[in-house]
Amino acid sequence: MPEKTADKTIIYPKIEDNIDYFRRELGIGISFDVILREFNIGRKKVAFIFLDGFANGEVIIYIMQTLLDAKQEDIVPNPLEKITAKLLPYGEITLVDNLEEAVNEVLGGPLVFLIDGEKKIIILDIRQYPSRQPDEPDIEKITRGSRDGFVETLLFNVALIRRRLRDPKLRVEAITIGSRSLSDVALLYIEDIINPAILEEIRSRLLKIDVDGLPMAEKTVEEFITGDFWNPFPEVRYTERPDVAAVHLLEGHVCIIVDTSPSVMIAPVTYFHHIQHAEEFRHNPIVGVYIRWVRLLGIFISIFLVPLWLLLVNYSEMLPEALQFIGPKEKVALPLFLQFIVANIGLDLLRMASIHTPSPLATALGLVGALLIGDIAVTVGFFVPEVLLYIGLVAIGIFSTPSWELGLANRLVQILLLLLTGFFQIYGFVAGLLLVFLRLATTRSFNLPYLWPLLPFNGKALFNVLFRKPVPVKGFRPSFLRTRDTDTSPPGEK
Repeated sequence: MPEKTADKTIIYPKIEDNIDYFRRELGIGISFDVILREFNIGRKKVAFIFLDGFANGEVIIYIMQTLLDAKQEDIVPNPLEKITAKLLPYGEITLVDNLEEAVNEVLGGPLVFLIDGEKKIIILDIRQYPSRQPDEPDIEKITRGSRDGFVETLLFNVALIRRRLRDPKLRVEAITIGSRSLSDVALLYIEDIINPAILEEIRSRLLKIDVDGLPMAEKTVEEFITGDFWNPFPEVRYTERPDVAAVHLLEGHVCIIVDTSPSVMIAPVTYFHHIQHAEEFRHNPIVGVYIRWVRLLGIFISIFLVPLWLLLVNYSEMLPEALQFIGPKEKVALPLFLQFIVANIGLDLLRMASIHTPSPLATALGLVGALLIGDIAVTVGFFVPEVLLYIGLVAIGIFSTPSWELGLANRLVQILLLLLTGFFQIYGFVAGLLLVFLRLATTRSFNLPYLWPLLPFNGKALFNVLFRKPVPVKGFRPSFLRTRDTDTSPPGEK
């Protein structure tokens, strides 16, 4: 039975003094959900303290019935030892030797069991968190495959991963972050695969987080551990699918789960991790390659289609006769690049409005925005028709980007290229490309290159990015992770 020790508030000899400490710290009698239950076991005074919203009432009743049936000779001498060894019909039991830690345990959900005259407190993990069913994530839907997704309860999320990885080397480290929220964070990795340097870097950054609480859960943690606040490109990957998390653990990545969040962080990652989707691995390899290339086309359209079209319009006199159809046939007062800026802002406004609109009305809102507003804008001469056409294609490209965070970053890149191309034409476009490339080239995810396998170049890995390799073909884990176990063959076959 594990014991926890710390040099904090000692446990008083009399149970009344210990109860008074809990009254002050937890507001017993003021907070209605903090429950104190005092009773006797064989003439020995004991007490239960727990939070009503987290406690499993049936388990508490069963434990109390067992304890109340005990006689004095059943608990003396050595009441603590005899109660924990013989009278408690429960498996998840720990001991603490200070009151401050016991208070933190109560706030986390377990039940605190005080015994008069004892120098240690019993902790029973009888918590039962409110949770929803592990439904399929809305953002990462697939046509074929498992339909379960992460939920807001950390323990359930760990179980969903363990169901897919019954590896005895899978490690789940518990970390508490937030001096007031005391939020639970889990660090997952496979011990004989993970690079120790990467693991230590991520663990040390987590342990250095000094904040009152994590009200925004994983996003707050991300900002602390990445530290690159003004970089739009995501340095961790989010997923709500247990199978995706399991695949990355097998590759040698680390997963970070924050309690109350259904999104799991994967680190470290590269730019190209954000353009892959589970759908590609749920079909035959050739179909998966086709799906991947269609997604790459969508990402290219979302970034470059409008700036390139605007550039060709600005240099229409240099276009061959076959491309003379490019460009508007009528003139409008507003410059083309400003039309695209306004249309981009309108697209984002429509997207945000649909998020905050009740689901039955969201479709109607989309139709109003796309048909009525767009058609009227063209009719009155505010937009040329091509603007709506290309903005519609850009929207399709954005929503086909697997990573929502990368899709938003790509939108900022597109707007930057639009502005530079509109003001400085070809020179602005080239300068914008160089700025974006330099930003990507200098970005590092936990000290690892963000553009790998492009920079530094690795031909075999880049081929695997562009083409989905069949699973039976012997594979190797990403070399930039420098894993302990480099290939995917079972240990006995190496």
